Amino acid sequence: MRSDEAVPAVEALERDSAVPLYAQLEEILRAQIAAGQWQANQRVPSENELNKLYGLSRMTARGVLTTLVNDGLLFRVPGKGTFLAPTKISAVSPAYRGVREQLEAMGYETRTTVLGVSLERPASTVRDRLRLDPNQAVYAIHRLRSVQDEPISLHHSFVPAALAPGLDAHDTGAEQLCVVLEKHYGLEMKRVEENLEASSATAAEAGLLAMRAHQPVLQLEDTIADGTGRVFEYSRIIFRGDKIRLRFDYDL
Repeated sequence: MRSDEAVPAVEALERDSAVPLYAQLEEILRAQIAAGQWQANQRVPSENELNKLYGLSRMTARGVLTTLVNDGLLFRVPGKGTFLAPTKISAVSPAYRGVREQLEAMGYETRTTVLGVSLERPASTVRDRLRLDPNQAVYAIHRLRSVQDEPISLHHSFVPAALAPGLDAHDTGAEQLCVVLEKHYGLEMKRVEENLEASSATAAEAGLLAMRAHQPVLQLEDTIADGTGRVFEYSRIIFRGDKIRLRFDYDL
């Protein structure tokens, strides 16, 4: 076993138990992960090493590791081994509660960096989402959100200038955009249309998010309207796929 990995406490398998050996090993490894046996990105025992520690076949050990990889607890690097995956932050969609508010409620230290605010003629995609005429301008606000000094998401927001005059004078790094729009312009979120898809980071996005180009990201698009159905914001948020998962809760 390599010197850069912790030696796991070996718990004997019950050979005469009705619980299959692979299930016992999986339970042991899950308990060791939960107890902090390994740190994020640290190598865990290989199939051969698990074979020696627990007296199981490589095929059985491989199946258990694959299950933990599929569940997001571990990840594989070809030619190097299997490693403990960083813990993902679980958050609900920003449509229900602002991401920053959620993170801070969970005890995380957050920082929002405003990358740019401009008054511009929107691209056709943004114009269509906001139901604007070609000659109508928008405020484009671009922000980078970090947790514990590590970037996790890029936020690109577009608001019709006619609905929020002087929006560029507000500090959307210190105050959430949704709060600014409701408090200063009476634009209250009442209806949200969402689209979520898996994507890969562009070179520009990867540079800002401290990732490698083409690594997986989650892309969430929100089109937000008030109680009258008037659309007042279109946002595109890029989340690091290795750092955050989005949860959707419904009352049926």
